[in-house]
Parts: sequence; C-alpha cells; structure tokens
Amino acid sequence: MIVTIARQVIKREKLPLYHELAKELTDLSRKEKGCIAYYSVQSKEDDKLNLFIEFWENQEAIDYHIGTEHFTKIVPQFTEMFEEKEIVSQYFTAGQ
Repeated sequence: MIVTIARQVIKREKLPLYHELAKELTDLSRKEKGCIAYYSVQSKEDDKLNLFIEFWENQEAIDYHIGTEHFTKIVPQFTEMFEEKEIVSQYFTAGQ
C-alpha cells in the first residue's frame, strides 16, 4: 500500500471554493479502483492548512488516478489558491 500526503496552505479568500472542489475530488477519487481511502482534512489550529491523505493499493492505481478527468480538471485549479508551495510526500506501510 502507498500513502500519499499533500500539504496545502490555502489563501483565506479561496477557502470556500477550495473546500467545494476538494469535496468533489474526494468523492470521485474514493470510487476509483485501487483507492483504499481518500481524505481531505483541515487543521484545527489553522483553517488555511489542509492535507489530502490518500491510501492506494499500488503505483498503478495512483497513475490511473492522476490521469482521471476529475483530477486533471480540479487539481490545476488548486495551484492558484495556494499561499505556500504544496508539499507532497509518499510513504509505504511499515513492513511492506
């Protein structure tokens, strides 16, 4: 299993649109083959800080995901909403 965490700091004035698009992306991504779990979470301490936490069966599922219509439509819109550079990290579950 591969876990992807994307850390995003969003411009305050863009938060409503960001959350609308994040919900759409999350809802559609959860339906994809190979998606184990897909969350968009907001920090309790700083409402501008958001994480996407994604659990995928394998790299093939991730490759499919980044080519989907919803990903290629929504993710480019996020870029202009960022207050800081996005940080994306990938992890493997321990012992695998």
